[in-house]
Amino acid sequence: MASSTNQAVESIERPTGVSRWNYLRVGGLAALTEAAIYVAGIAYFLVILDFASVTGALQQVELFVANETSLYAMYLLIYVIFGIVLVTLVLALHEHLKADAPMLMRATTAFGLIWAGLVIASGMIASLATGVVVDLYSTDPTQATTVWLAVSPVIDGLGGGNEIIGGLWTLLVSVAALRARALHRLVNYFGLVVGIAGILSAIPALGEIGGGIFGLTQIVWFVALGVLLLGAGGREASTYLREE
Repeated sequence: MASSTNQAVESIERPTGVSRWNYLRVGGLAALTEAAIYVAGIAYFLVILDFASVTGALQQVELFVANETSLYAMYLLIYVIFGIVLVTLVLALHEHLKADAPMLMRATTAFGLIWAGLVIASGMIASLATGVVVDLYSTDPTQATTVWLAVSPVIDGLGGGNEIIGGLWTLLVSVAALRARALHRLVNYFGLVVGIAGILSAIPALGEIGGGIFGLTQIVWFVALGVLLLGAGGREASTYLREE
């Protein structure tokens, strides 16, 4: 009777499926998803839309009108979905690193969640603003351009033109991982570079360069992070199964 009771309690405390689908694997998949979203966004805006060649605000609005549906879908992907997946990654890293750097990880996780919220808010504003601009363009192109000129700095300020919060989160994650001797030392040092680039994007003179370096290098960092977390999750799952 006692043995049955102990087995029942153990089954509650260690539910079926945790060993095969732990938070490390979820975090690893989240990191790889973030990298894929980055690549999709770059490909869409630079290759498909050729957004870099569009200089005037009116030309941008005309581009939005011609690609309204795909643009809305891309804003949903690169901002809203990116932010939601980022929450998963932030919490997974918090769980993985909190034991060795509890106070640092509290601050790190706070900045990560703030970044996710800003990115989601930016995407929601961008989607709504694009719809308004496209509707205005059919009756008054000049007014549509004026609205876009007023709204675009808000979008950039929240989630694209200034990467200081994302850079700070990346930097703090790397510092915490170095202190905990977790992940991989080279990946952590690389994360320091990524984070510093993001922080430097807040300086007007370095904004474009810092933001560009941050975006490109963070793709690599996300991929490396995803591989490391998936590997750690696999080892944890194997250990769990052996203990069973």
